[in-house]
Amino acid sequence: MATEELVQLANGLSCSMPANSPLAKLLRSQRTWVGPDAKERKRILDGAKSIAIVGMSDKPQRSSYFVGTYLLQSSKYRVYFVNPMVKGEIMGQPVYPDLKSLPEVPDVIDIFRKGSDVPGIIDEILEIGKPVVWVQLGIYNEEAARYGEDKGLKVVMDKCIKIEHARFDGGLHLLGFDTGVISAKRHAR
Repeated sequence: MATEELVQLANGLSCSMPANSPLAKLLRSQRTWVGPDAKERKRILDGAKSIAIVGMSDKPQRSSYFVGTYLLQSSKYRVYFVNPMVKGEIMGQPVYPDLKSLPEVPDVIDIFRKGSDVPGIIDEILEIGKPVVWVQLGIYNEEAARYGEDKGLKVVMDKCIKIEHARFDGGLHLLGFDTGVISAKRHAR
Protein backbone atom coordinates (compact mmCIF):
# COMPACT_ATOMS: atom_id res chain seq x y z
CA MET A 1 0.00 0.00 0.00
CA ALA A 2 1.35 3.45 -0.98
CA THR A 3 1.82 6.06 1.69
CA GLU A 4 -0.67 8.90 1.62
CA GLU A 5 0.39 12.53 1.55
CA LEU A 6 -1.53 15.74 2.16
CA VAL A 7 -0.93 17.97 -0.87
CA GLN A 8 -1.63 21.72 -0.78
CA LEU A 9 -3.39 23.00 -3.92
CA ALA A 10 -2.89 26.47 -5.42
CA ASN A 11 -6.45 27.46 -4.49
CA GLY A 12 -5.69 26.93 -0.79
CA LEU A 13 -7.47 23.58 -0.49
CA SER A 14 -5.63 20.36 0.23
CA CYS A 15 -6.26 16.71 -0.51
CA SER A 16 -4.75 13.36 0.38
CA MET A 17 -3.21 11.22 -2.36
CA PRO A 18 -0.51 8.59 -2.82
CA ALA A 19 2.89 10.25 -2.25
CA ASN A 20 4.42 8.65 -5.32
CA SER A 21 1.61 9.56 -7.72
CA PRO A 22 2.51 11.74 -10.73
CA LEU A 23 -0.18 14.24 -9.73
CA ALA A 24 1.29 14.62 -6.20
CA LYS A 25 4.74 15.23 -7.72
CA LEU A 26 3.31 17.81 -10.13
CA LEU A 27 1.41 19.62 -7.39
CA ARG A 28 4.52 19.73 -5.17
CA SER A 29 6.41 21.37 -8.03
CA GLN A 30 3.84 24.15 -8.52
CA ARG A 31 4.75 27.61 -7.33
CA THR A 32 2.52 28.86 -4.55
CA TRP A 33 4.57 31.83 -3.28
CA VAL A 34 3.55 35.18 -4.73
CA GLY A 35 5.77 38.21 -4.28
CA PRO A 36 5.00 41.91 -4.54
CA ASP A 37 2.73 42.98 -7.40
CA ALA A 38 3.82 45.44 -10.12
CA LYS A 39 2.70 48.52 -8.16
CA GLU A 40 4.73 47.44 -5.13
CA ARG A 41 7.79 46.61 -7.29
CA LYS A 42 7.53 50.11 -8.77
CA ARG A 43 7.36 51.60 -5.25
CA ILE A 44 10.45 49.60 -4.29
CA LEU A 45 12.42 50.85 -7.29
CA ASP A 46 11.17 54.44 -6.94
CA GLY A 47 12.16 54.51 -3.27
CA ALA A 48 15.58 52.91 -3.67
CA LYS A 49 18.75 54.98 -3.78
CA SER A 50 21.28 52.13 -3.86
CA ILE A 51 21.47 48.60 -5.23
CA ALA A 52 24.08 45.89 -4.66
CA ILE A 53 24.48 43.11 -7.23
CA VAL A 54 25.53 39.87 -5.55
CA GLY A 55 27.17 37.55 -8.05
CA MET A 56 28.31 40.36 -10.34
CA SER A 57 30.43 38.96 -13.16
CA ASP A 58 33.38 40.56 -14.91
CA LYS A 59 32.37 38.76 -18.11
CA PRO A 60 30.42 41.06 -20.50
CA GLN A 61 28.32 38.17 -21.84
CA ARG A 62 26.80 37.45 -18.41
CA SER A 63 23.40 38.83 -17.49
CA SER A 64 24.71 40.38 -14.25
CA TYR A 65 27.21 42.42 -16.30
CA PHE A 66 24.44 43.58 -18.62
CA VAL A 67 22.21 44.56 -15.69
CA GLY A 68 25.12 46.29 -13.93
CA THR A 69 25.89 48.27 -17.09
CA TYR A 70 22.25 49.29 -17.43
CA LEU A 71 21.93 50.37 -13.79
CA LEU A 72 25.14 52.44 -13.95
CA GLN A 73 24.17 54.14 -17.22
CA SER A 74 20.39 54.41 -17.03
CA SER A 75 19.41 54.82 -13.40
CA LYS A 76 19.88 57.16 -10.45
CA TYR A 77 21.07 54.39 -8.13
CA ARG A 78 24.40 54.04 -6.39
CA VAL A 79 25.42 50.59 -7.63
CA TYR A 80 27.71 48.19 -5.76
CA PHE A 81 29.19 44.95 -7.08
CA VAL A 82 29.70 41.94 -4.80
CA ASN A 83 31.73 38.89 -5.84
CA PRO A 84 34.43 37.29 -3.67
CA MET A 85 36.06 35.71 -6.75
CA VAL A 86 36.67 39.00 -8.58
CA LYS A 87 39.41 41.29 -7.31
CA GLY A 88 39.71 44.95 -8.20
CA GLU A 89 37.11 46.62 -10.36
CA ILE A 90 34.40 45.95 -12.91
CA MET A 91 33.46 48.83 -15.21
CA GLY A 92 35.55 51.14 -13.02
CA GLN A 93 33.54 50.23 -9.90
CA PRO A 94 35.14 48.49 -6.92
CA VAL A 95 34.13 44.89 -6.33
CA TYR A 96 33.42 43.92 -2.73
CA PRO A 97 33.96 40.40 -1.35
CA ASP A 98 30.72 40.37 0.68
CA LEU A 99 27.81 42.53 1.76
CA LYS A 100 29.46 43.47 5.07
CA SER A 101 32.26 45.19 3.12
CA LEU A 102 29.95 47.66 1.36
CA PRO A 103 30.23 51.34 2.34
CA GLU A 104 26.49 51.43 3.12
CA VAL A 105 23.55 49.09 3.53
CA PRO A 106 21.96 49.18 0.08
CA ASP A 107 18.21 49.57 -0.31
CA VAL A 108 18.01 46.57 -2.66
CA ILE A 109 20.19 43.46 -2.93
CA ASP A 110 19.93 41.98 -6.45
CA ILE A 111 20.97 38.31 -6.40
CA PHE A 112 22.57 36.60 -9.41
CA ARG A 113 23.32 33.24 -7.81
CA LYS A 114 21.73 29.81 -8.07
CA GLY A 115 18.52 29.28 -6.12
CA SER A 116 20.16 27.00 -3.56
CA ASP A 117 22.53 29.86 -2.59
CA VAL A 118 19.70 32.29 -1.81
CA PRO A 119 19.04 31.21 1.83
CA GLY A 120 22.70 31.82 2.76
CA ILE A 121 22.63 35.21 1.07
CA ILE A 122 19.45 36.05 2.99
CA ASP A 123 21.30 35.22 6.22
CA GLU A 124 24.10 37.58 5.15
CA ILE A 125 21.51 40.27 4.32
CA LEU A 126 19.97 39.90 7.77
CA GLU A 127 23.41 40.53 9.32
CA ILE A 128 23.74 43.94 7.62
CA GLY A 129 20.16 45.18 7.89
CA LYS A 130 16.86 44.65 6.14
CA PRO A 131 17.08 45.81 2.55
CA VAL A 132 14.80 44.43 -0.16
CA VAL A 133 15.89 41.06 -1.55
CA TRP A 134 15.55 40.94 -5.35
CA VAL A 135 16.27 37.58 -6.94
CA GLN A 136 16.89 37.78 -10.67
CA LEU A 137 14.76 36.38 -13.48
CA GLY A 138 15.12 32.62 -13.83
CA ILE A 139 16.16 32.09 -10.21
CA TYR A 140 13.49 30.70 -7.89
CA ASN A 141 13.58 29.25 -4.39
CA GLU A 142 10.17 29.33 -2.74
CA GLU A 143 11.46 28.20 0.65
CA ALA A 144 14.06 31.01 0.63
CA ALA A 145 11.38 33.58 -0.26
CA ARG A 146 9.17 32.44 2.62
CA TYR A 147 12.19 32.34 4.96
CA GLY A 148 13.14 35.93 4.03
CA GLU A 149 9.59 37.16 4.52
CA ASP A 150 9.36 35.38 7.87
CA LYS A 151 12.49 37.32 8.90
CA GLY A 152 10.86 40.63 7.92
CA LEU A 153 12.41 41.10 4.49
CA LYS A 154 10.54 42.18 1.37
CA VAL A 155 11.34 39.61 -1.34
CA VAL A 156 11.01 39.93 -5.12
CA MET A 157 11.90 36.76 -6.99
CA ASP A 158 12.23 35.61 -10.59
CA LYS A 159 12.06 39.19 -11.89
CA CYS A 160 14.74 41.13 -13.77
CA ILE A 161 15.47 44.44 -12.06
CA LYS A 162 16.64 45.94 -15.37
CA ILE A 163 13.45 44.96 -17.19
CA GLU A 164 11.27 46.17 -14.32
CA HIS A 165 13.14 49.50 -14.05
CA ALA A 166 12.99 50.09 -17.80
CA ARG A 167 9.31 49.15 -17.94
CA PHE A 168 8.38 51.51 -15.11
CA ASP A 169 10.64 54.24 -16.47
CA GLY A 170 8.95 54.14 -19.90
CA GLY A 171 11.78 52.48 -21.81
CA LEU A 172 10.05 49.21 -22.60
CA HIS A 173 6.96 48.08 -24.45
CA LEU A 174 4.62 45.91 -22.36
CA LEU A 175 6.19 42.84 -23.99
CA GLY A 176 9.68 43.93 -22.88
CA PHE A 177 11.00 45.35 -26.14
CA ASP A 178 12.71 48.73 -26.45
CA THR A 179 10.24 50.88 -28.35
CA GLY A 180 12.59 53.77 -29.03
CA VAL A 181 9.57 56.01 -28.40
CA ILE A 182 9.97 58.81 -25.88
CA SER A 183 6.40 60.03 -26.04
CA ALA A 184 3.46 58.43 -24.27
CA LYS A 185 1.28 59.25 -27.28
CA ARG A 186 -0.09 56.21 -29.13
CA HIS A 187 0.70 55.81 -32.79
CA ALA A 188 -2.04 55.09 -35.34
CA ARG A 189 -1.96 51.64 -36.90
